Amino acid sequence: MIIKLYDKNNDINTLQEIVDILNDGGLIIYPTDTMYAIGCHALKERPIERICKIKKIDPKKNNLSIICYDLSNISEYARVENNTFKIMKRNLPGPFTFILKADSRLPKIFRNRKEVGIRVPDNNIVREICRMLDAPILTTTLPMEDGEDIEYVTDPELIDEKFGKYVDVVVDGGIGGIEPSTIVNCVDDTPEITRYGKGVLIEY
Repeated sequence: MIIKLYDKNNDINTLQEIVDILNDGGLIIYPTDTMYAIGCHALKERPIERICKIKKIDPKKNNLSIICYDLSNISEYARVENNTFKIMKRNLPGPFTFILKADSRLPKIFRNRKEVGIRVPDNNIVREICRMLDAPILTTTLPMEDGEDIEYVTDPELIDEKFGKYVDVVVDGGIGGIEPSTIVNCVDDTPEITRYGKGVLIEY
C-alpha cells in the first residue's frame, strides 16, 4: 500500500493511520533527507527483528539507528555528554547519524551492541510521524543488490513493487536521494567521522 504525503499540510487522519500501524508492530518505508528507509516502532522488539531479517543483518554486529523528532528527549535513549549535545544541536535536523552509548530504555536487541545511532532528519514527513508516535522510529536504509537499478530505492512506486510485500505501508514523499548520512562516532565524546556522506559537519 502506498500513501502519498507532502512536506506540510498533510491530513491528520492519514498520519494517524501510519502511526497506528507502527503502534501495532507494523513496518513502513518512508523518505528521509538522505535515502528512503525502512523502519518500525523502536521500542518494539518483534518488528525490529523482522527488519533485521529483511536486511540480513545481525543486530549483535551491526549498529542500529533510531529517528527522534528532536533532541528534547534524546537522553531517554542514549547517553549524551555536553560537548556531543552541542555538536548535535548545531547539525540537527540534518543528514547525520550520531553514534552514542545506548540507554537501558531501548529494547534488549540494542543493548547487546551498547551503542545506538541517533538521527533527526531534515524531513518533515518522517519527523511528523515520529512526533505523533511519541516514540523513536528504528531506521535503516533499503537493501540494494550490486548492479541493481537505483530507481528501486529512490522511486516510491518501484520501491513498493520490490518491498511492498514485506511492509505495511510505503510512504510516497517524492523521488528519494542516493547519498547516505554522514556517520559521526561520539561514544567517547570526541566526534570522529567514520563515514562521509551527505552534509558537512559543523563542530564549532
